[in-house]
Formats: sequence, structure tokens, C-alpha cells
Amino acid sequence: MRTAQLEEGAPAYCLLPTAYCFLRRAMSKRVLGICVALAAVIVIVAFSYTRYFKKQHLSPDPASGLEVVRVRLKWLHQAQFAGFYTAKEKGFYRSRNIDVRLEPGGLDFPAIQMVSSGSDDFGMTDADRILLAREKGVPIVGIASIFRNSPLCYFALKRSGITKPQDFIGRRIGVKLGGNEELTFRAMMKGAGVDRSQVIEVPVKYDMTPLFLGQVDAWPGYSINEPLLAQEQGYELNYIWPGDYGADLGADVLFTTETMIRDKPDLIKRFVEATLEGWNYALEHQTEAIQFTLQQSDKLKESHQRAMLKASVELLKRDGKPIGWIDRKKWQEIHDLLLSSGFMKNPVDIDKALTTQFLGEVQLIGDRQ
Repeated sequence: MRTAQLEEGAPAYCLLPTAYCFLRRAMSKRVLGICVALAAVIVIVAFSYTRYFKKQHLSPDPASGLEVVRVRLKWLHQAQFAGFYTAKEKGFYRSRNIDVRLEPGGLDFPAIQMVSSGSDDFGMTDADRILLAREKGVPIVGIASIFRNSPLCYFALKRSGITKPQDFIGRRIGVKLGGNEELTFRAMMKGAGVDRSQVIEVPVKYDMTPLFLGQVDAWPGYSINEPLLAQEQGYELNYIWPGDYGADLGADVLFTTETMIRDKPDLIKRFVEATLEGWNYALEHQTEAIQFTLQQSDKLKESHQRAMLKASVELLKRDGKPIGWIDRKKWQEIHDLLLSSGFMKNPVDIDKALTTQFLGEVQLIGDRQ
């Protein structure tokens, strides 16, 4: 639970009314005037510094001469992003004159908001979230697909006997509401020909205890994370893959803004090249990639990160396409699913929501395969 506190970075002028009441009783009008004037100067300087600082992350680092860019990951540091860590530690960014800052994402630092506001330059999110943001007028654009095959799955304890959506009938099934997990669940059930009214849908979040206690019979999660945690605790699982029923929405997409594409196309090209080189290296040198991952946080457990990267590699190689390749047809399918399910009210222009201009040979190879 969060306790109430002054938000970090709150404007200094928020404190002036309280200070004024105190000072009016304790000081002369002249001294009070001086204090208020000084406070105003502080506010102006602080505001100017903040604006200056925000502009600096795309400027060369005076010490190194490299262009500094900030990347907002989709979640906390973990092997899901091993390709980025590898590209940084192996010098793939530096060799292209880039000093990259990899920042953790999550609920407190949502990538779309951080990038669209200009605080960060690149981010990771899902294709459906880019489309939904575009519908709201947020000018972000997908520039490379990392996970084209979604790790989102359903899993159940082996003793439950649940192996397919048809087994959900009459059972208590966890559903994460409001995001692509819910959309995937709906599409999977429709694709499997299962009437949702025959299923007991239980809203869930992240704590899997209800599954372990038998209060919920099947659980949604990323195959590269939650089910691995369950298996590490000794539970045997059955997997149900939404993609087998036409409900694979893909996953991690690298994106930036229309402004960046207009003003910094060369930087984007270099950044994408280095990132994909990092991912390809990580796939072939997993032990090394795990060590780079562990350097990001002292809270990471090596065995779990190894399992996560192994599961990620299986997904990344599943369709045989090169990492980064954008499947426009799949984006169109996701777009149409968002519309038909009511998640999106108005269609958007797919060709403005994505671009392949920075992928070069990667896109050509993927298109030919």
C-alpha cells in the first residue's frame, strides 16, 4: 500500500501558500517579499533546468561524444530483454555512436506514456496497445517486432485434467480484465467454439496463490515467466496456447514517435540495427546473455532467468522469420479483432501505426520466406 507523500518532482510553487501563511506571522512585509521573490526565482530556475535536462537525453554526451538515448522497457529488468543488454554490453550501440540508457518499465513507468511525452526516445509495448494509442491520437509508431509470437498462454495444474479451452466449461477460469489478456481470452474462446456463459470467469491479477489452492482452475500468464515460477515451486502444468485457436496477438514491439522518425531517422536506423544484432547474438550465446541480464539487478535469480531466456528463444524462433520482421497481415488481424470485440471504436491507418523503413534486409528476408 502506498502512503500519501509529496510526489517527487512536484513543482516548488505548490509549497508557497503554506509558507506564505507562516511567514506572514513571523516576518515583516519586507522580508516576506524578499522570500517570496526568492522562491519564485527558484521555481523558474527549477522549471528551466527540468526542460533543459529533458532535451539533453538526445544530445551528445560531452564526455564520450556519443548520442544518448533512453529506452523504456516493457517491464522490470529480466531476460525478456536480454537482447538489449547484450547489445549494450557487447558494444553494438557504442560502435554506432549511441550511448543507450535502458530503463525498467511497468505499472509506474508505462512505456507509451514515457515515450509519447518525450521523456524517453524508444519503448517496448504490444501491437494492440500501439493501435489503441493511435486511435486516441497518440503519435507512436512500431519500428521492429521482437516477439511476433505471443508468450501469453493459459496454464493449469496437471491434476486438473485441463488441456484445452473446451475443458474450461463449468470450471473457474482466471481472467485479467481490461488489457490484451482479456482480448486474447475472448478470441480464444470464440475460436475454440466455447460459449463463455458456460465458464465461470474469475477476475485475477498477478498473485497465483488462488491457482495453487484450487480456487481457480486455469490461469493466464506469460509462458516465459509465471508458469516457470509455478514449476520452480514443484507444480506440474498443462499449457493451453491461444494461438492454436487463432488468438495470438504477438507481444514485444519496439516503437518510437512520429517526431523521432521525422527528425532522427539515421539515429533510429542505427539503434534498430544494434538492437537486432544484440538479440541475434543473445540467441546464439545464451550463457553470456544471462550474465549481462544479471548485471541489471541484484534481485534476479539466475536459474529463473536462464529458464526465461530458453523459453523466449523458443518463441523467437518459432516462425522461422528474422527477429525484427514486421508482419503487416498480423497487425491487420489484430486491428480487426480490436474492432470486432469492441476494444477499439474507430479504425486506424495500419500504415501509420507501423513502419518497416528501418529494417532493411531483415524485412526483405522475412517477406521472402
